[in-house]
Amino acid sequence: MYFGVDYYPEHWVPPYGGTPENPEASWGEDIALMKEAGFNVVRMGEFTWGLVEPEEGQYDFGWMRRIMDLLHEAGIRVILATPTAAPPLWLTRKHPEILPVDEAGHLLHPGTRRAVCLCSDAFWDYSRKIVTAMAQALGDHPALLAWQIDNAIGGHDTEESFNEASREEWHLWLKAKYETIQQLNDALGLRHWGQVASDWEEVPMPQRAPAPHNPGLVLDWRRFCSDTIVQYVRMQAEILRQITPHAPVTTNLKPAEFRFDHFDLAEVLDFIGIQSAAALRPRSAETAFEIDLLRSLKKTDIRTPDGGQGFWVLEHKAGHVTWQEVNSLVRPGVLRLFTYQLISRGADAILFFRWRQPRFGPEQFHGAVMSHHMRKDYRVYREICQLGEEMKLLAPIIKGTRVVADVAILFSHDNDWALQEPTHPNRHFHLREHLALIYGALHDRNIPVEFARPGDDLTRYKLVFAPSLFLLSSAEAQVLKYYVENGGVLVGTFCTGLVDEHHIAPADGYPHDLMDLFGLEVLEFDALPPDAENHLSFKGGFQTSHLHSARIWCDIIEPRGCQILATYTKDFYAGKPAITLNNYGNGKAIYIGTLSGREFYGDLVNWLRTLCGIHPLLKVPEAVEVSLRQKDDVKVYFLLNHHGQQVRIQFLKPMHDYLTGTTITGSYDLPPHGVLVLDERPAPPKPTA
Repeated sequence: MYFGVDYYPEHWVPPYGGTPENPEASWGEDIALMKEAGFNVVRMGEFTWGLVEPEEGQYDFGWMRRIMDLLHEAGIRVILATPTAAPPLWLTRKHPEILPVDEAGHLLHPGTRRAVCLCSDAFWDYSRKIVTAMAQALGDHPALLAWQIDNAIGGHDTEESFNEASREEWHLWLKAKYETIQQLNDALGLRHWGQVASDWEEVPMPQRAPAPHNPGLVLDWRRFCSDTIVQYVRMQAEILRQITPHAPVTTNLKPAEFRFDHFDLAEVLDFIGIQSAAALRPRSAETAFEIDLLRSLKKTDIRTPDGGQGFWVLEHKAGHVTWQEVNSLVRPGVLRLFTYQLISRGADAILFFRWRQPRFGPEQFHGAVMSHHMRKDYRVYREICQLGEEMKLLAPIIKGTRVVADVAILFSHDNDWALQEPTHPNRHFHLREHLALIYGALHDRNIPVEFARPGDDLTRYKLVFAPSLFLLSSAEAQVLKYYVENGGVLVGTFCTGLVDEHHIAPADGYPHDLMDLFGLEVLEFDALPPDAENHLSFKGGFQTSHLHSARIWCDIIEPRGCQILATYTKDFYAGKPAITLNNYGNGKAIYIGTLSGREFYGDLVNWLRTLCGIHPLLKVPEAVEVSLRQKDDVKVYFLLNHHGQQVRIQFLKPMHDYLTGTTITGSYDLPPHGVLVLDERPAPPKPTA
């Protein structure tokens, strides 16, 4: 297993490090402390363009090769990052057209990272040159393990730019998709407000305007911007694979926060690399949601440096950050706890961000493994040293293991973008909150989850949730039908099938192409303000623990052969179906026509567990998170106590604790923020003297 840190050796030369006699002296001191922490990999290089190419065409990779030499001598491998996230000032001075223009038409200025328009031909040309030069200069170094392409691509709201270069590429993209201007007008419904185009040059970019743009046009703009990002990463990946075919490529993805299709980008990469600020989240379910979503981006054709099938954490925040209103310290034990959460959910490598707090720049007070004073007794460093020792124990055990899930939640970026439009029926509805309610109920019952796109092969799953697929193509609808017809259990919800992939509403009722699957038609939908709610009355075998609300959105359903599980209790649709079940082929399709509270989704998952034959990984108190990694007959359980109090666990059979080498039986008190790594075999007997 790889365990390491993000390193910026360029920060630790005079006047900020080293000596006049030995300018690079700090590097050796850093590496010695890294070895003591158990690190065997670093990432470096992502913000070095202006240093390795201080003038156009004048490259200096010598200092990078020297630090790679030192790391190699210490047995530490290197993930090199291409430096295109921060173009040098000489480039923006020579080519000011690469600077991005925002939605309001304002030019964004140089002097920071991500100050680029990804549609700029000049920026692409210079990117090719620097990536090629770096790969040729350093690609043969024995320390090179893998490549990270760019850094946090799409960050700082730079997924889109409204430059003239963007306009030209936008029109070319539309021509390739629609072929004729008439097909564009018809597909997107541009006749609304008479905004038909007679020439490609007339099609606007959706910049700030007096009223909302056509949602179909905005959706295509989002797709165009996403495709631009994917193609830019693909360009770099092709260069790197040609020059260094032995080194896999990735990038550092955030949890689908940025507006580009992460699934599409994953297809360009050899393996998934992620950023994690797990220790900053208030609930373990929130971080688990993000981890599982990112792990799910690439399920096949994975090529990692170590031959595993997991994802790599390229930036795991080692402490507090600098971008919140209040940047509180991460409490003792919490970093270790969330490091284990990442490993338990499939991470095969952990790299902390960052090695040292920089003495200058916008991140000078960002948390790090080492503080400014560089003391070995620094609390964070000692906690990570403990982890380093534990990783040596776990590495051979988890090698080749992976997370397996019987449950999937469907998510598509197209649908997410469409639901963010201001023309949506209820602006208080947020898809991510809906997903989090469903995911949280599964997480709290220790049921493993994957995410998938609606058009993916779903046959491996016992249970699939399809939350609010507002935008749904006919092809995706057919995939859902095939899944249920062949024995799957599908849970659909309100706000499903209201528009097709062009954002056009159907002429034959909601949810389009799925009325036969669910055995119903949605005649109307009532949007409720946040302070209003209806209630649900249940029938049959659906056991409830609370009085459950119906809020934000209420579908008014006409049954067409489905079984009614719950009805509304108020308003003119009192007594109308709210939750239904329909037998379809060999499977079942459940429809939930409203949004409810957290307790409802707990009851729903409990009912579905019985219906689908799904069991929690282990029976533990509610405060304990359980994850499982497995391979063949090897099962490794991770138990994490996310609470600040001790939790008592009752083990019904002996369990082997990998971290201590002991056998646990009966009652066990898991301390606050404590961790257990177990399997179901007793510990091997200790050899006799």
